[in-house]
Amino acid sequence: MVKEELIKRSPLRLLEKSIHGGVGAGNIGVIAARKGTGKTACLVHIATDQLFQDKHVIHVSFSGRTDHIISWYEDIFGEIAKKRHLEGAMDVHDQLIKNRVVMNFNQDGVTRDQLLRSIRALVDDGNFKADVIVVDGYDFEKGEVETLQAIREFAGEHKLTVWFTASTHRDNASFDEHGVPSELSRFTEHVAVLITLTPESDHLKLRLVKDHEQYREEDLHLELDSKTLLIREQ
Repeated sequence: MVKEELIKRSPLRLLEKSIHGGVGAGNIGVIAARKGTGKTACLVHIATDQLFQDKHVIHVSFSGRTDHIISWYEDIFGEIAKKRHLEGAMDVHDQLIKNRVVMNFNQDGVTRDQLLRSIRALVDDGNFKADVIVVDGYDFEKGEVETLQAIREFAGEHKLTVWFTASTHRDNASFDEHGVPSELSRFTEHVAVLITLTPESDHLKLRLVKDHEQYREEDLHLELDSKTLLIREQ
């Protein structure tokens, strides 16, 4: 399959359709689930789909290591290429790498000004014209609303789309009347799209909680395959 056909057939086109064309430039999307349930796989699949479309991606990690993030990208790309019988896979792979930068921070050791200054230096001074920023490992319980607000403003200034992952409690999880996990309730004003992952027998179900200005708990008819770690249609 050629790259253009792969992009067209991606299950993420269904996700975009379900949320009015996507998260959108200047907005933030969040994938929330318990620890170890596939959030990073979803995030990397979304980022890889953007890379296939020749978009430039900055991956910001607060997890302490970057080598495992690179491994996620290699594994996800390999599964997509194999599943879709991608033509010229290695050439496509090499181009994707050129359009991706991974940055690593310690949440306890960096202020929001330092964080944004580092990203701004890459985008403005380093001439890396990013289209998407994906953020994994950010602890929303320790985080500040002002940080998310600043990131949203930065995204609007640079016409960027931003995706976060958010960990929820494994036990005694609580939700508000809209189905928003308690860990995120302070931040929803600055979140355009919120998706949760629900574990099933051999997959995780993607459910929409917030779609821009509207709260609506809805089955997206998408799931994360526990074996391939790819998002697929039900």
